[in-house]
Amino acid sequence: MRFFEDVTEGEQLPVPEYPLSMYRLVMAAGSNRDFNSIHHNSEYAKGSGAPEAYANVLFLMGMWERAVRDWAGPTGVIGSVKGFAMKKFNLVGTTTTVHGTVVGKEIRGDKGVVTVELVSRNEGVVTVGPGTMEIELPLQKALV
Repeated sequence: MRFFEDVTEGEQLPVPEYPLSMYRLVMAAGSNRDFNSIHHNSEYAKGSGAPEAYANVLFLMGMWERAVRDWAGPTGVIGSVKGFAMKKFNLVGTTTTVHGTVVGKEIRGDKGVVTVELVSRNEGVVTVGPGTMEIELPLQKALV
């Protein structure tokens, strides 16, 4: 269990990696019912002007959520997402990483709220963000 008091500004979240195989893109498209062929058919994607098939929005947002949830633990509650914007394709055959940094923390009522800045990178280039998530974490003193 992660407590608000244990978090420090500037803290870096662990960096998950997502190798983007065609199988993974097909599974992601099917799981969120985004059957647009640009997400799972290379020839179709290229015909639409993209360099290759690429990850869809819900899959990319899920990457951010996983990065935060793995760090915050099961008691962390995501309160808001701001600044999530795709800037470049996350193409099949590459690997996307999510980088997070704690940029703020405050107590609101009986909750501790942590703000994490996030970006997705693919081959070192920012592809999504920067944006922020606010995460509520329990206060240690509330459990004593």
